[in-house]
Amino acid sequence: MAEVLLSAKGLTKRFGGLAAVDNVSIDLWRDRIHVVIGPNGAGKSTLTNLLSGDLPPTAGAILLGEHDITKASPEQISRRGLGRSYQKTNIFPPFTVWENVRLAAQSRAAQQPWNPLRWMRAADTERSVNERAERALELAGLTERRDTVAGAASHGEQRQLEIAMTLATDPQVLLLDEPLAGMGVAEAERMVKLLLRLKPQHAMMLVEHDIDAIFTLADHLTVMVNGAVIASGEPQAIRNDLGVQAAYLGEDH
Repeated sequence: MAEVLLSAKGLTKRFGGLAAVDNVSIDLWRDRIHVVIGPNGAGKSTLTNLLSGDLPPTAGAILLGEHDITKASPEQISRRGLGRSYQKTNIFPPFTVWENVRLAAQSRAAQQPWNPLRWMRAADTERSVNERAERALELAGLTERRDTVAGAASHGEQRQLEIAMTLATDPQVLLLDEPLAGMGVAEAERMVKLLLRLKPQHAMMLVEHDIDAIFTLADHLTVMVNGAVIASGEPQAIRNDLGVQAAYLGEDH
């Protein structure tokens, strides 16, 4: 049996009388990619924000491993081992690729015992920080681009960089919001290969619109419409579901 690293039960988020997420349950397993799809306004990004702590749920519960994170802050959840990316690329454009990843790795150095003289040491002499950053760069396929100014990198490389920054925090669970958005064919293929490379050691949830990538990556597929789950299961079964075809995929798929 695959290991469940994150489990959400009965998640609901109401904004006044609107249920943006309505009684959604979802499990994320190590070595499996769970893709969430649906039309605009279906509640996909709101669900991601609930799981990451960026929004508090109106009802429901979330477990990350053995820890109840339902009321935890994003920082607390991140330190428990959850990393996420956003629809809009979130990097430091003036810094190099290496500096971006090292900054993310440094966020975990704060867990070490406080040393009053630590502020006197140059940041790049922190061995554990540098090792974590190097691993993240290698995993993301950016080692040869380490000295590139992030703002001058291609869109695809910037999305890879954002994932590298997330990896530098040592997450076990990855929530990726439209990681292939705006990419050309070659960049999308590189991103798909990266996600498959990360899969064995992580539980992953993707929100994505690229149909070809969805059916290449997904081990489990959940379809949302108007805040609610209308189907969830093996990708081929979901693809053949007439209700899903009518609501989202269209009769041509």
